[in-house]
Amino acid sequence: MSSYLQFEHVSKFFPGVVALDDVCFAADKGRVHGLLGENGAGKSTLLKILGGQYRPDAGRLLIDGQERRFQSAADAINAGVAVIHQELQYVPDLSVTENILLGRLPRKYGFVDRHAARSFVVTRLNALGVELDPDATLDSLSIAQRQMVEICKALMQGAQVIAFDEPTSSLSHRETEVLFKIIRDLRASGHTLIYISHRLEELYALCDSCSIFRDGKHIATHPVMVSVSQETLIHDMVGRELSDIYNYQARSIGEPRLSVKNLSGSKIEQAQSFEVHAGEVLGLFGLVGAGRTELVRLLYGADRRKVDGEVRIDGALIPANNIAAAIASGMVLCPEDRKEQGILPQASITENINISSRRHGLKAGFFLAHQDEAERAEHFIQQLKIKTPDRHQIISLLSGGNQQKVILARWLAQKDLKVLILDEPTRGIDVGAKNDIYHIIFEVAKLGCCVIVVSSELPEVLGISDRILVMREGQISGELKREDASEAAVLKLALPDYV
Repeated sequence: MSSYLQFEHVSKFFPGVVALDDVCFAADKGRVHGLLGENGAGKSTLLKILGGQYRPDAGRLLIDGQERRFQSAADAINAGVAVIHQELQYVPDLSVTENILLGRLPRKYGFVDRHAARSFVVTRLNALGVELDPDATLDSLSIAQRQMVEICKALMQGAQVIAFDEPTSSLSHRETEVLFKIIRDLRASGHTLIYISHRLEELYALCDSCSIFRDGKHIATHPVMVSVSQETLIHDMVGRELSDIYNYQARSIGEPRLSVKNLSGSKIEQAQSFEVHAGEVLGLFGLVGAGRTELVRLLYGADRRKVDGEVRIDGALIPANNIAAAIASGMVLCPEDRKEQGILPQASITENINISSRRHGLKAGFFLAHQDEAERAEHFIQQLKIKTPDRHQIISLLSGGNQQKVILARWLAQKDLKVLILDEPTRGIDVGAKNDIYHIIFEVAKLGCCVIVVSSELPEVLGISDRILVMREGQISGELKREDASEAAVLKLALPDYV
């Protein structure tokens, strides 16, 4: 008996890039099939073919024994396919109800029946165990809540084939548990499920089988997930051994470089004070909603509302609500939401890397130094191992991990970098790219820069930090030195009811 979902010799080409090369693999009904691989390995391209956004240049897709050639995402949805992409697809000004039922809103007498739409969504959300305000607009929700909206939208389309691309990358622990229950229920009801994640513990918890991709090629399929070791999976993915993904590098820690005193704002109501030393990697941990992102945005000047307290770098006061002043003082932020706040999506890699530092290199004060910018882009493409055919590639065509590296390159290109803030720098990034980014963090710290890493992944915080600040309910609840930090110690500070 053939598998319900089959990819036969599928290839996809872009200018200068072979995204998929003669890929063959299959997934069965009533099973969760994991897809693993580094960023740029071809996983997301495969899902876009499945979801009708791309058409294969060779090979074919079969669903329940029938060949399918989708011309649009609507074709795939009508054929019972739902794909939940890592880069969320939503309309920010519309409500949760409108986003979930987009294109399928019920009508009465020719007009949208908003009461019926809301009632239907509320009933389904309750059945799924998801807590969302059906009337809230998407731009008022957190990234985690927007992610859950996308998941609910796919489930309410009645799909038989559902693919998840890094679905937990922005979810809280409770939301992740809800998602896992939903996936297990779908498996029990006979759905065919594809699950992409860089979190190996999730794959072992959910997947029955898995396939490995590398450089657009299918490397291996393991029919029984629990029988394959993590070492084997990582070797298949990256083609080399990674004995210690964090590879912590001790270094000398200098005097306080960043000083924060009594800082508060609209979303951080209680005054917060802390210091970060030259050469130090400070981990900032907390559960989703603890206020980590709000604190670093306040620190950076990105929160434009009333701010109290002071921020100093090397003793010099940084004006509040002034990102330009923060950058000029040597402080930069790589934001959590790289799609909305980090990249210039239709600009090239060269432009994205140079957009901030070009103010230092204008010829005669007016003209771009094209040769200097080209050399700078080529330097960082090589140094950060950015996978791209060339520096002219539009950044939106890169994988999420490589987009993240481009944003990092933009700030590493700054003159006199003193404070580097990274908000979820490895969210949705593969194990090999994580290893590269950790190496960069330590190299920057060795130069005397202080690095603040915001992360919801506790092993990551424990693995790379010299010191950890823990946040809970909008304030710093405690501090731990590296030698005193453990999962239990951190969670005790992060959870008010931790036992």
